[in-house]
Amino acid sequence: MICVIALIVFSILGIFSASHRQVAKEAMDCVFRRVTLRACNSGLDQRLKGQILGKLLNRSVTAARFVNPYFEVFSWALLLIMIWSTIVSVQSAYNFYMYGNCNGPSSSGFCVFDPSGENSKISALNTECSPEAKSEASLIQGSLILENFPTLKTGSQNTLVFIGCYSCEFTRKTYPVIKQLYEKYKPNVTFAHFPVKPETEYLSNYSYCVNKLNPEKFWQFNDQLFTTPPEKLVDKANTDRIVAELGIDTASVSACVNDSKTLSAVEDREGQISATGIYGTPTTFVNGQALVGPKPTRIYERLLGEDVFAKAGKWITSRMSR
Repeated sequence: MICVIALIVFSILGIFSASHRQVAKEAMDCVFRRVTLRACNSGLDQRLKGQILGKLLNRSVTAARFVNPYFEVFSWALLLIMIWSTIVSVQSAYNFYMYGNCNGPSSSGFCVFDPSGENSKISALNTECSPEAKSEASLIQGSLILENFPTLKTGSQNTLVFIGCYSCEFTRKTYPVIKQLYEKYKPNVTFAHFPVKPETEYLSNYSYCVNKLNPEKFWQFNDQLFTTPPEKLVDKANTDRIVAELGIDTASVSACVNDSKTLSAVEDREGQISATGIYGTPTTFVNGQALVGPKPTRIYERLLGEDVFAKAGKWITSRMSR
């Protein structure tokens, strides 16, 4: 089976070297003849065996004596390991494309394609920003009454619900991606502020009131908060300045923010968010499927039916229907 291994290895190396392409051709002939129960004409298998044992002999005579009679067994073992590693690599690459990690949905284990774990990091509730290993599969959007939250309705069949914290690193990293998705694909978008840090809890009242009093200006207000340095978000005076600069009546916003009805409405909204099973921000529901953490854009596009494979499928379907 050394010829099979040589075929695989030298076929890859042959892309860059003509001499390796010649060895790959010999390996192909050898493999074909071995499959048909014939000996290799070129003697490639014996040459490779001699080269390998020669190098091993230079290092250890004992090891060479041990390997020589079992060379075919070791060749089979190496081939099986190569096949297994190839399958695992392909599976990892598939999972990374589909889910943003190597290990499948709802996994935050090590991934060679994302060694820093950026795609799995969140701002965990009641703790500092850190990776979490909980399951996205346990999250349920059904508890959210979307009409109670700021929503951009476009008439699209796609719905994107973004739950985040204005001052949290990973929410702030994901927000521009959500904006790009909206501008490009025009899904219905809902935003829900869920404060992780106590010092910015007051922003939930502002978010509610600005949307209630001037929904057209809410999304500009949202943009301003997400581009304001986190350390300034603890300053209510700075938030009032943003409201004023947007041309929103600050007196009305102030009265709304301090109204007991606002407190009840905000508590109700946060209760709905908690009922989803949220364990960190950002949490995004794309057509009902939960994603936790700042995923690559292609992951959201896939769930919106706008990735490369989905587009190819639509194109094929349209051609077949003609």
